[in-house]
Amino acid sequence: MTEGTFQRVAKVDEIPVGESRSFEVGYERIAVCNVEGKFYAIEDVCTHDGSPFQTRRLLGSVIECPRHGARFDVTTGEVRRMPAIAPVRTFPTKVEDGEVYVAVEEE
Repeated sequence: MTEGTFQRVAKVDEIPVGESRSFEVGYERIAVCNVEGKFYAIEDVCTHDGSPFQTRRLLGSVIECPRHGARFDVTTGEVRRMPAIAPVRTFPTKVEDGEVYVAVEEE
């Protein structure tokens, strides 16, 4: 998990349960995912071919790449289905006063 400075990305209600949204956070493209009311953040790129996930709907705690069907657990970054073999990076999240924050390294 990457540690860094927390930055606001959205209001809680802008990311419905079971969905994800992409944001530019610092120099990173991040997918913020709402799994049963808890927020997780992963790098918005499939490690198989470098494409963004471009999806909003989650499969439980799993996000699927639309290009080749690779799947990743958004809570850990681990691969759940090939063709990807490398995990995606994860980022710390927190919720304060109805706002979602993600921590990324500053450059």
